[in-house]
Amino acid sequence: MATTPLPDSHTEPDGSAVIRVLSYNIRSMRDDTDALARVISACAPDLVLIQEAPRFFRWRKKLARLAAASGQMILSGGAPAAGPALLCSLRATVERTEDVLLPLTPGQFRRGFATAVVRFGGARLGVLSCHLSLDADERHEQGAMLLDRVAALGTPHVVAGGDLNDLPDGRTFERLAASLQDGWATRPWGAEHTWIRDAPHRRIDAVFATKGIEVLGCGVPLGHPGVTERDLRAATDHLPVLAALRVPAS
Repeated sequence: MATTPLPDSHTEPDGSAVIRVLSYNIRSMRDDTDALARVISACAPDLVLIQEAPRFFRWRKKLARLAAASGQMILSGGAPAAGPALLCSLRATVERTEDVLLPLTPGQFRRGFATAVVRFGGARLGVLSCHLSLDADERHEQGAMLLDRVAALGTPHVVAGGDLNDLPDGRTFERLAASLQDGWATRPWGAEHTWIRDAPHRRIDAVFATKGIEVLGCGVPLGHPGVTERDLRAATDHLPVLAALRVPAS
């Protein structure tokens, strides 16, 4: 449970930025969208890394309604990225966005990345949201593609997150954690498990950051002011991951 509050977002005198990043599988907004918006709003994120955004009929309108209800704006993704999406607060200055479709394996779902480059104060940051495959071999290949895409963003610092469909001791999760900081493992805060719909409870969602970023706290925001367990259970079938990060000035 969260015991101490995460720091609020702010820009420091040297140009570095403290930001909040929320990663959230929203199950195509098929559940209680009011509860979903309340959870996002209470976390006060600067960036929201979404998985399973609406992809079909009027998908953009649905995502725009969620963004407006939670104090965010659509940054990228949705249907063009096969589900991952990015939202941002008005604090972000957007340089560019790109939606990336990954190779389709017969018999599997299409996957993709939603990416962007943004600035907060003097800090320039690459951002990536992902939802990796249920198939172990395909997921491992997508992990390598994720790391390649992180490098290709061309920014000094990157935050990536999403639904990995893998456990911390799985080979894809370990592949990512070998190159990037796993937020929960680096500075645990709140609760750990993001999938609690059946036993055993497990952590299959994560926020990662490149090495130069300072992780100030990361975990499921149980006990965070304004976030209720009732809303978390009503909003979608995953629990979100909230991270506070200090990004150096570029």
